[in-house]
Amino acid sequence: MRVAWLLALPAVLSVTSAAVLDRRNADFYSVRTKMHQDLSGRLGDPKEKYFRIRLTLGTDESVFHPHYDGRFASEQLAYLERKQALSNLIQTYLATFADIGVETWLMHGTLLGWWWNRKVLPWDSDSDVQVSEESMKYLASFYNMTIFHYKTPRIPEGRDYMLEINPHYINREQTDNLNVIDARWIDTASGLFIDITTARYNYTHPAGKGILSCKDGHEYRDTYVFPLRDTFFEGVPAKIPYAYKEILEAEYQSKALVQTEFEGHKFDQEKSEWIPVLKKTKPYVPLQVARPGLAPINQQSATGASETLDTKPSTQQTSKSAEAVAIDATTVTKNEQMEQTIKALQQRNVQRSQTGES
Repeated sequence: MRVAWLLALPAVLSVTSAAVLDRRNADFYSVRTKMHQDLSGRLGDPKEKYFRIRLTLGTDESVFHPHYDGRFASEQLAYLERKQALSNLIQTYLATFADIGVETWLMHGTLLGWWWNRKVLPWDSDSDVQVSEESMKYLASFYNMTIFHYKTPRIPEGRDYMLEINPHYINREQTDNLNVIDARWIDTASGLFIDITTARYNYTHPAGKGILSCKDGHEYRDTYVFPLRDTFFEGVPAKIPYAYKEILEAEYQSKALVQTEFEGHKFDQEKSEWIPVLKKTKPYVPLQVARPGLAPINQQSATGASETLDTKPSTQQTSKSAEAVAIDATTVTKNEQMEQTIKALQQRNVQRSQTGES
């Protein structure tokens, strides 16, 4: 089984390690590929902050989008190109972690995508996974700043992916809200990345033993996460939490598991795909106000047929129509009064000219 999927997704061809530097550095000049300018949006970051996420203005991972690493990209990908890049991103991540023996599982929006059709949600621009505290220590010790090169049928030209560990992963406390992301798997060609968070046992939690917590504020009872379930995601083996449905309902509410229209997409049950939906705009129809004593107004429908307006409008519609008629009647009365005044003034001027008055 393992051999089959490794053949379908050829494994790592080469592994190199970048210098381990303090803080963010993996700085721009250490890891840049094609870029000549750093667009990571680091300006103004607190010294103790490593990765950037949208917590406050100016803390995005790039100056043009919060889910692109500005050290590797200068612009967003188009819709289809992004979908393909995200699929490659999670495939290479899952294959690599299986190869180096690190247990990881899907979470958050990525788990929701698995629920629907075992794929990344097409409106997403990143993926979310978790690892255990022991796994994060192992990754930091042996794989930080390692670059994995993949060449597959879908990536014939080859592509580099970098695993970057936040040195603040050793701080277990949720009070470290500047460093809620513990690691990232980064596509150095597109700048897209996967957020990796650590699920740590909270030994002082008020709910007692068995509580897992992440620095981003998410908390779970360990029996909801373990034992992990084996599955497939984007065509490669993956793992998900044991009580995946309960976890999804707690985070997104139960409607997220049945709502088939969202973010400009509609779920096609037959194709098992989220399909983009073009928003339909209603044709413009000029407002027509009914005059007292006239028959209902006929309007042309979109098909060209004549349709009579509903003769039994709602109370609200009746109220609005009555108000419009009242305003219209008042306007007519005022216009008549003004016309009479003008005529009177004209007659007076004629009389004065005839009598010689100035």
